[in-house]
Amino acid sequence: MEIREAVIVDVVRTAFGKRGGALAGWHPADLLGFTLRALVERTGVDPERLDDVVTGCVTQSGEQGCNVGRNAVVAGGLPMTVPATSVDRQCGSSQQAMHFVAASVMSGMYDLAIACGVESMSRAPMASNARGGTGPFSPAYLEAIDGQLWAQFRVAQELADRWEITREEMDAFAVQSHQRAAEATASGHFAGEILPVPVKDADGALTGATLSSDEGIRPDVSLEKVAALAPAQSWEPETAPDITAGNASQMTDGASAMLVADRATAEHLGLPIRARLLHFSVAAEDAVLVLSAPNPATRKLYQRTGMTTADFDAVECNEAFAAIALMWAREFKPEPEQLNPRGGAIAIGHPLGASGVRMTATLLNHLEATGGRYGLQTMCEGGGQANCTVIERLA
Repeated sequence: MEIREAVIVDVVRTAFGKRGGALAGWHPADLLGFTLRALVERTGVDPERLDDVVTGCVTQSGEQGCNVGRNAVVAGGLPMTVPATSVDRQCGSSQQAMHFVAASVMSGMYDLAIACGVESMSRAPMASNARGGTGPFSPAYLEAIDGQLWAQFRVAQELADRWEITREEMDAFAVQSHQRAAEATASGHFAGEILPVPVKDADGALTGATLSSDEGIRPDVSLEKVAALAPAQSWEPETAPDITAGNASQMTDGASAMLVADRATAEHLGLPIRARLLHFSVAAEDAVLVLSAPNPATRKLYQRTGMTTADFDAVECNEAFAAIALMWAREFKPEPEQLNPRGGAIAIGHPLGASGVRMTATLLNHLEATGGRYGLQTMCEGGGQANCTVIERLA
């Protein structure tokens, strides 16, 4: 059977709001529904033709429980006949949604589908679905990891130490992230991917204001300000002395969505074809070092495809912590302008379930703006996993 091409018709995201900020008044299902509706309107696709909506979300409880993807389809006014499901591969959830949708299109099971993601870290705080005792970690799991249930700050420090990444390097990388994201905002580069979002108050009523750019970007950031920040885990500073709120990602609210189609179907319907989803990998490593797997995921993809870092015009490695992107750079040695050229999660924010598709939006827009052809993205994921994706610009 011939493998079909899975092409990106369009990809969008909301402007991202700080935790407790401009998007805190939005129920996450409504925020994703707003995004899905906007994507359908932008592309002009008949929503009745959608085969599925696959949604990434990490904290699937409370307002994000009971299949938030399906709830968003209904809340967004899409036809009731559009099915949806929700997936959790931790921070890579919407990147995994992209892989699932692309594989289904390539196999012939789907013709048109949406990969998307949402996270309201204001209303469904990180790990709020894992409270009480050791939460989801069973006695057998804890025995398998020798009881080493480390916080992410400690893991970031451990990886920084192993890869000999200094506090000064991490702080400088963080400043660069804000500077690049601020420039992309000021130049209008992000306008093509961002959906301005009406602001709601705590009761869900519209205030008349609109969030049209990412709320967490700090144009006035300086190395001096970042260097002055205390360790993020102030109650246990000895485990992560170099990891601070300044060189880590921000807790954020946001949603993102991508329309994926079989190429022949897109051509038949007259839909735009911006890129194709070309290669994928997923890898797992030490469950104690929960952030380390972008490197083995990239190695796996390079081994399968024969590609190298030099083949890519841009690379997105999620800035969960500066240490992770710098760890990736230590091994794969990108040129400085290759890696996160428009900034990353340290500045833009990291609404967990939405970040994978957001990264593709930023990556594709950068390739289009610069005439680049190939882009790579990867991110660390809880449990010691990572996804890796290659896209090829076609338009």
